[in-house]
Amino acid sequence: MKLFEFDYELPKELIAQTPINPRDNSKLLVINRQNWKITDKKFFNLLDELWENDVLVLNNTKVIKARLKWNLENSFEVEIFLHKQINDNTWDCLVYPWKKLKSWTKVYFENSSLEAEIKEMSEKWRIVEFNKSWIEFIEVIENVWQTPLPPYIKEKLDDVDRYQTIYNEKYWSVAAPTAWLHFTDELIKNLLEKWVKIEKVLLHVWIWTFLWVETENITEHKMHSEFIEIDKKTCENLNKYKKEWKRIIAVWTTSVRVLESFCDDNRQLNYGQKDTNIFIYPWYNWKFVDWIITNFHLPKSTLLMLVSSFWWKENIKKAYEYAIKNKYRFFSFGDAMFIR
Repeated sequence: MKLFEFDYELPKELIAQTPINPRDNSKLLVINRQNWKITDKKFFNLLDELWENDVLVLNNTKVIKARLKWNLENSFEVEIFLHKQINDNTWDCLVYPWKKLKSWTKVYFENSSLEAEIKEMSEKWRIVEFNKSWIEFIEVIENVWQTPLPPYIKEKLDDVDRYQTIYNEKYWSVAAPTAWLHFTDELIKNLLEKWVKIEKVLLHVWIWTFLWVETENITEHKMHSEFIEIDKKTCENLNKYKKEWKRIIAVWTTSVRVLESFCDDNRQLNYGQKDTNIFIYPWYNWKFVDWIITNFHLPKSTLLMLVSSFWWKENIKKAYEYAIKNKYRFFSFGDAMFIR
């Protein structure tokens, strides 16, 4: 399967630069796989689509302020972007300009007690040791660092909480589970009143989300790994719902990856913590997820490949063409699609 099969042309004006207010007023493209019908709705209309036989699975990760830019004494700008925590005070980071921050370089941050030392290096990546660990480290960067918006968003975000979901609970991600950004407290309340079940799993989104697939044959792509977790009670609940023939609806591709990674060949969900590098693309054998709520994804991305495996690739392409023609907003702050 070739990379060009997942490419498409998107007018730049359809790349959403700011979030819709209120959150649930974004558009929702509802796709019925049984009759191939496509319907235009608003996200708050999800309330009419779901019933007591449905289970929403959400990712409760929290975005940290993972990016810091500053000027060194000789006036050039430097950036550190946290990627993956190695231990309490050591992180794998993307740095810029990478040639300036060599091994054993010490970095001091203005207006902060935070210090860092570059330990190891490989191309643009650096192993960085900070003088503070976990909770204290998070408190410091909350006051000094910046929320890492995706590179295609050029507008300044006035309210950084709009890049957090309403259930953000567990640090740390460098990007939000964006389909989850459409939910409001009121919408969740109304869904619960209809006896829709809601369960929470965890996947920490790392910087690999923004990287392109570069291999011409997609099966040769080396998938990134991300930390995932399902607790015992959630696992028991989801297995019970599945046996009762309730529909498992994954909100965003992160929830998909958690559920499919923890599901065994007997279609039983397991619990625990681990890293996953599951790569879902057309002809994948789906085991646990029944329906998906997601945003519109970048061309040639692993996320688009995942969605294309859930419904025929050609049909997803037609749905994207329909969304472009009807001026849907794309990517992180964009509109959503419900594939049922």
